Amino acid sequence: MIPFSEYMNEWLYGPGGYYATFKAIGKEGDFYTAVSSSRFFGATIAHYMISLIKDGRLSHNSSVVEIGAHQGYLLADIIEWIAQEAPELLKTLNFSIVERFKPLVEVQKEHFKSRFGEEIELVHYSDPRQIDQDEIFVVANEIFDSFPCDLIYKGKTAVVTRGERDVVDFTEQDSQVIEIAERYSQIKGEVARGYESFATTLFDAAKKIVFVSFDYGDKEVRNDFSVRIYKGHEVFPLFEDGVKLENLFGKSDITYDVNFSHVIDSFREAGFDLYAYKTQLRALTEYGLPDLLHMLAKLGNQTLYLRELNKVKTLIDPTIMGERFKLVEFHKNIG
Repeated sequence: MIPFSEYMNEWLYGPGGYYATFKAIGKEGDFYTAVSSSRFFGATIAHYMISLIKDGRLSHNSSVVEIGAHQGYLLADIIEWIAQEAPELLKTLNFSIVERFKPLVEVQKEHFKSRFGEEIELVHYSDPRQIDQDEIFVVANEIFDSFPCDLIYKGKTAVVTRGERDVVDFTEQDSQVIEIAERYSQIKGEVARGYESFATTLFDAAKKIVFVSFDYGDKEVRNDFSVRIYKGHEVFPLFEDGVKLENLFGKSDITYDVNFSHVIDSFREAGFDLYAYKTQLRALTEYGLPDLLHMLAKLGNQTLYLRELNKVKTLIDPTIMGERFKLVEFHKNIG
């Protein structure tokens, strides 16, 4: 028997695990993300970052860093918008990805080569502490839901017995997991492991940090299980009758709703200041998405405008991503 968090870690990050090698995202993959929905997601983040530089809150020599980059689409989209709005920054900004899996590093390099040729130098790190820069703007999309989690139910934590059938039972008592759950009055659901160490590691990466992340979840725990599996755009709740975990192990994504109170507490304890917590709809609107769409409309290509507008609706529609996804933004030494 092993704790569920170890089982999930092996599922996602073990040898041959789901995220250890490249997996398609979007129509050809198992699920959609904001990045695969519209390039205006990255463009809006870039527009916001440029505004921080113009306001003097970040330097024009800052490093733009993506964590959890998958193929590298988001960082590439950010760079493409910088080239449109403030091309002079391409000569001063640095661009990097934190990625510990070598196969994904190669995929990211190839994607950047296909988008930019030799024009953009992309630096890779395996750990945020290797960045060691004065100022960084860090973006991470749907990263917190991919941290391994433990499961708790009425004071018991889950273990998995592996064999011909992988079986989840609530038979153990992990004091650390229970302590975190009690902090949020949680008796049932997921308890993420690793937020604290991640926040501490990131805090040491630079003297000045803006960290921006989007994910799905809430600040209040539901006291219910949200853990689920995505395979071919089908959703399989972990405890649904007929779900055979051993057949899905390592071949599909496994995720859960983020407890943003846990994220916020972990970053504050590490030394960060919470700058913003809001819905994706509000965040992208305040970051300047309407301005970008207005700029596109002024180009006069109505077909292009309507096509992109339809894609953007996925990002901001309250019934799709707009309300369910949240932005959390942390600052370190930002005036």
